[in-house]
Amino acid sequence: MNPCSSKLKLFLIGLMRLYSMERFNLIVTTFRGQENVAAIELEDLLKSLGDEDPEISITKVAGLLTARTNLDPFKVIEEVRRILADEPWRISSLLRFIPIERVVEAKPERIAEIVEKLSSKIPEDAKFRVTVEKRHTSLSSRELIEAAASKVDRKVDLENPDWIVLIEVLGGVAGVSVLKPSQILSVRKGKE
Repeated sequence: MNPCSSKLKLFLIGLMRLYSMERFNLIVTTFRGQENVAAIELEDLLKSLGDEDPEISITKVAGLLTARTNLDPFKVIEEVRRILADEPWRISSLLRFIPIERVVEAKPERIAEIVEKLSSKIPEDAKFRVTVEKRHTSLSSRELIEAAASKVDRKVDLENPDWIVLIEVLGGVAGVSVLKPSQILSVRKGKE
């Protein structure tokens, strides 16, 4: 086999993996070992909310799913919150819902570029915190926090922020959102 065609094939496979990872706008957690059941539950849930063709992926991280929905992921959180209030039995395998606004290569400079664009929605008088959740990466949380925080010209409040700059690293990609703490949904808390 020609070494050039072999390298091209590996490059294309890598691109395809990155492309499929970049297509998520929702991270959902479940119990370890329940990923298949949770994927079916999540697909059914998104279809019931109006997405005819959601894409659900079981990641290499135990208990973690990603989804690409045609719905606004923030609206999905609101609808799931309503379902938890009215019909809590409909959600049994899903634990947390995290909306993702952008997915980029997991490099501090790329993440910082996205944070700079998304942070404009934080009001001038609001306080924020950077939260990093890392899986399957050796990236430094401190480096990611410093890169992201340097792009947000607002006061920091680590204990009680009005807004969160959320960086979810999954191997070679990072999901980034700028959101209010209430826009991350914990199903257990929602059922209480």
